[in-house]
Amino acid sequence: MPSHATAADHIQDLGAYVSASPSSFHAVQEAALRLDEAGFTGLDELAAWPAGSPGGTRPGDAGPGAGGPGAGAAGRFYVVRDGALIAWVTPESAGPTTGFNILGAHTDSPSFKLKPKPTTGKFGWLQAGVEVYGGPLLNSWLDRELQLAGRLVMLDGTQCLTATGPLLRFPQLAIHLDRAVNEGLALDKQQHMNPVFGLGDPAGEDLLALLAERATAADPGSAPVDPSKIGGYDVVVADTQPAAVFGAKGEFFASGRLDNLSATHAGLAAIIAHAEAGEQADGGPIAVLAAFDHEEIGSNSRSGACGPLLEDVLVRVSDGLGASVSQRRQALAASFCVSADAGHAVHPNYAERHDPVNRPVLNGGPLLKINANQRYATDAPGAAFWARLCGEADVPYQEFVSNNVMPCGSTIGPLTATRLGIRTVDVGVPLLSMHSARELCGVEDPFRLARVTELFFRTAA
Repeated sequence: MPSHATAADHIQDLGAYVSASPSSFHAVQEAALRLDEAGFTGLDELAAWPAGSPGGTRPGDAGPGAGGPGAGAAGRFYVVRDGALIAWVTPESAGPTTGFNILGAHTDSPSFKLKPKPTTGKFGWLQAGVEVYGGPLLNSWLDRELQLAGRLVMLDGTQCLTATGPLLRFPQLAIHLDRAVNEGLALDKQQHMNPVFGLGDPAGEDLLALLAERATAADPGSAPVDPSKIGGYDVVVADTQPAAVFGAKGEFFASGRLDNLSATHAGLAAIIAHAEAGEQADGGPIAVLAAFDHEEIGSNSRSGACGPLLEDVLVRVSDGLGASVSQRRQALAASFCVSADAGHAVHPNYAERHDPVNRPVLNGGPLLKINANQRYATDAPGAAFWARLCGEADVPYQEFVSNNVMPCGSTIGPLTATRLGIRTVDVGVPLLSMHSARELCGVEDPFRLARVTELFFRTAA
């Protein structure tokens, strides 16, 4: 069982995690803090990993690390690369051909990203120049109190995180000035999606100075952030409304960024519980949480699923266990990936947009996502393994397939399967309002995903 004993506990912690994670960089920072508290060790990709940790010096190698990890090495570790994180737990019995059981998720969500020369405005308004990130439901971002959050990178290469709290708003035009608005709202991404953040003359204001000020306030023990020293930034817009449980019986959960922090959080809770349970049985797999960035824009980055991050980590872990190239391939052939990303529940007002037979509901259990054209990576052996896991965990699950005239999106699943040849199944928490500034799920489903994931981490396929 995950460390949260009930669905109510889990959903409250999910709300706290989302609140602490307004950007992918914050999501990774919060995950790392939780892993630190659970006894995981953070490793630096630029350094030699220490002897005694998978990924360190091979047994028999000369030098200070001789006699390091191999069959018999055990531990819990993580690596951060930008807005992505890989964490893993290695059983003491792990050897060169031990497989990896990987829960893949992503840390980013559809939003808006701050442009260069971001301080704009006219007619006495101060506005922020932003670019659309991914595929947000534009209308859902109107008339909300929003914040800017992300990372600032100084000219000397040092980095810090910043989050402004409520600062911005995309104000909608009054109905008196657009009488036909309820017949169809048309939003131009360039003309209409410029949020206001104050009053004044843009020539005399600096949005970066405000971001630097908020970064300093968030970490008063550090040196003040000098806005003139900011060399680059990755800053997005995020909703500030707290998560909420509601409904006739408290069955609904609303929050920003459930796609896909619901799965990232489930994997995080599961791998921590797996490590704390100490149930890494002989012959069990190496449990891996892979939380990538940039899924919403195609995953083509050094921290995305199309990049080499996961392979880099698995190679170093395998190398630390003394694997030859051939043995590493054996380990990958014995591995399995559960790609966990949010999916669609049937919408009661738009039922015709869904498959007429397969209609998942909130609190009906996590989804098994299927697509004939491999937009999801699920195949029959993967589906059977997922069904077995859910049965053993006493968790219901639901099958999702798209209406034939409504092509589905895709996930990191096909990318991971293609890059590494690992059998992959696509699953996820069912949502309504996907890609809205504020999405909706059932209270039970994230907890159920975490329960199955914890079992998956210790079960060879």
